[in-house]
Amino acid sequence: MTFPGTRLRRATAGLGAAGLLTTALVAAGPAVAGPAAVGPAAAAGSGSSPSPARGPGSLTEGATVVPVQTTGPADKRFNLVVMGDGYTADQMAEFRSDVDEHLGVLWSIEPFASYRSYVNVWAVEVPSRESGVDCDPGLDAPTRDTPLDMGFWGGCDPDSVQRLLTVDSGRAAALADLVPGASGANRQIVALANSDTYGGAGGSYATASGGNALSSLITPHEIGHSLGGLQDEYDYYARGVPGGAYSGPEPASAHHTLLTERAMRERRAKWWRWLGEESESGGTIGRHEGGLYSTQGVWRPSRHSLMKTLGYAFDQVEREVMVQAISAKVDLIQDHTPNTAPIGADRTVWVDPLHPVGGRLDVVWRLDGRPLRTGGARTVDLRPLGLSPGTHALTATVSDPTPFVRDPAVRASAALTRTVGWTVDTALTTPRDDARAAFNGHTPTESPVGARSVVYADTTHPTHRTPSVRWAMDGRTVAVRGNDRDLDLSSLRLAPGTHTLTARIPGTTAELRWTVDARPASVSYELSPPLRTVERPGRPVEYVYDGEFTMRLSARDDRRGFVVSQFRVDGDGWYTYYGWPTDADGPFRFSPSGTVVDDLVYGKLGRSRAVPWDDATPDYGTHRVEYRAIDAAGNVSAAKSFLVTLVKPGSRTS
Repeated sequence: MTFPGTRLRRATAGLGAAGLLTTALVAAGPAVAGPAAVGPAAAAGSGSSPSPARGPGSLTEGATVVPVQTTGPADKRFNLVVMGDGYTADQMAEFRSDVDEHLGVLWSIEPFASYRSYVNVWAVEVPSRESGVDCDPGLDAPTRDTPLDMGFWGGCDPDSVQRLLTVDSGRAAALADLVPGASGANRQIVALANSDTYGGAGGSYATASGGNALSSLITPHEIGHSLGGLQDEYDYYARGVPGGAYSGPEPASAHHTLLTERAMRERRAKWWRWLGEESESGGTIGRHEGGLYSTQGVWRPSRHSLMKTLGYAFDQVEREVMVQAISAKVDLIQDHTPNTAPIGADRTVWVDPLHPVGGRLDVVWRLDGRPLRTGGARTVDLRPLGLSPGTHALTATVSDPTPFVRDPAVRASAALTRTVGWTVDTALTTPRDDARAAFNGHTPTESPVGARSVVYADTTHPTHRTPSVRWAMDGRTVAVRGNDRDLDLSSLRLAPGTHTLTARIPGTTAELRWTVDARPASVSYELSPPLRTVERPGRPVEYVYDGEFTMRLSARDDRRGFVVSQFRVDGDGWYTYYGWPTDADGPFRFSPSGTVVDDLVYGKLGRSRAVPWDDATPDYGTHRVEYRAIDAAGNVSAAKSFLVTLVKPGSRTS
């Protein structure tokens, strides 16, 4: 189905990482992606012909790799490679805008928000000879001469479905190979089609149409499939067709089960550690029927989450999986004192761990198995320890204490815990290295950092001294004990506004300077005219309607970067505002029974904690609508709210 309207923002399908290779793209709830297959573009159908073949040489010769976010060497990071298809040279600004929006939404979702410093982002720009992609919006549409040969209908296959948007995997890989150090093991390819039509696909090569309202919401969903091995939680396979009863064994999926809550607790299985918690995606984590394209007989943790309904967050169960998956793509210990041979006891020993934006890693030093009191310092001086003659075993264990992980096995895995060791021989003498103390790695200074970020500054490592880092905020010294390489800005409780953070190495001229953005973006709402407006002291303003009404959220920030607006109803999960599925520039539409768009129900206002979005029962009464914004620096504005009362048409209001 094609959606009318101006430049729309789009969404799509997914490939389950456990081998759910399918040929239909589906969506559920108020914006969801579904299963799809991605591979070499199929030959066009219905009288169409494939785009002309383009050799690898000519393809890559016209490509430009643009580093969008660089957090470290490509071979030591998870690399997100975004490429466009069907964008002409005159439309490259549009492609860059699409990339900016996709990333803005991605960084607003946990755990990407906390671990964005583990990710490099590269945009590959390849001007297309023609604008658009194949078979858009239908099989009778012409093919286009584009670099990646992207096309709807599974590559113009009449036996496929319109929303299945494929990409030539060989061409996509050839472009991704232009990023040095970003190999198949540490990269994710996202291909954006220059199209307003709703569609996409998932797997190793995720695709999305570039101009649909829901498009930026598909990227985290697809990465959930390809990186985290998460499965779709839809209770149907094709839109409007119930999925039937699940008849298979206990699913291997971490977020699907046949077990009861009691059985999960007794067996300590699946998501038993999270049962009863308020879900990050709304409601309570428990046992909600439906998933794996089945309506009955299988259960998921939350009523809705990112793997069921685009717009919501990962729930805690999915988030834990994603933390492990992202962290497994990197090494928590980026570098350390060489350990291929014994070292002397007359020197300092160091490790350089990674630096999550959302927290600090722990470092524990042990000498002959006994912990050393270092306060989490990244360097230990062996000289004051007075080691007895002979050899000793020194280890440094780096671990991630994130509250996002509760499973001890996950926490102990190589993704979240790494240990490096040395043999210390007191008979050895270490040659003196008077290397100049300087900064050799730090949080980027080119753009503002958010008021709740962890900022870091690493230094060089002279063998016989440990350079210290002194921090100051607006000229005032900030006391840091133990680990002075990381500063958690959230602990400073900064006043709203702009601040200046500096880090320097005493006795040198080395200094770093950041602008700290402690002023969240603002967001406002605009509603369609109500029957009446009610204002009471001590209560949010109340708007009364006797039918459908619309809400537009508009976010503003005093700095560059895409700003995400969100809303939630009656305390349910925060939902990303994207306009309306058929028009990104249009407002979101609420009604007692919701609005059916392409066999999906959007905007049902009522009983949000108890009734599915696709429930047709109208609901009247008063509801609280909250709204907020997340800016490019990661600042989250305080939630504001208003009330909406729905009355039956013809009812008298007072």
